[in-house]
Amino acid sequence: MSRDAKIERKTEETEVRLALNLDGSGRSSIDTGIPFLDHMLSLMAAHGFLDLELKARGDTEVDDHHTVEDLGICIGQAIKEALGDKGGIRRYGEATVPMDEALARVVLDISNRPVLAYRVSLKKRMTGKFDVGLVKEFFRALVTNAGITMHVDLQAGDEPHHVSEAIFKAFGRALDQACGIEVRLEGGVPSTKGLL
Repeated sequence: MSRDAKIERKTEETEVRLALNLDGSGRSSIDTGIPFLDHMLSLMAAHGFLDLELKARGDTEVDDHHTVEDLGICIGQAIKEALGDKGGIRRYGEATVPMDEALARVVLDISNRPVLAYRVSLKKRMTGKFDVGLVKEFFRALVTNAGITMHVDLQAGDEPHHVSEAIFKAFGRALDQACGIEVRLEGGVPSTKGLL
């Protein structure tokens, strides 16, 4: 059974088209108009074994906020659609990833209860022209639309590029783990309620 999704979203501020395969090999083709975000999303795909084709344009002449948020919305919707009834998934995922001096931990639960607990404090917010404060907005939109509870903890690090990279890699790995199939469930859902 294929676990993939295609999403298109067009507003007065952004236009996003994407195709996502949860059971991929980490191949990606990404062009968001925000080079730093292209880099982060390609890392997420590679370390999460996601195949991701993504093209987006937004009003980046204003700032990157609308585009970043709408990308989170669309990727979250794609994850939810690709998972379908969530039959057989492990549900929980956890990864701690180092990137030079940075160490980030992501723990998630595909629970249909969207919550983002984001404990990342940085003195410097800019890397090149990108405000890494928008990473939180990206993941808030993603978890809200995917129905994921997610905790992000920065355990060490102060260089914003390294911190962001560790977070995106950890998210990819944790998502891959949570979306993995648990054969002992025999297609059921990992919940005593019988529903996620």
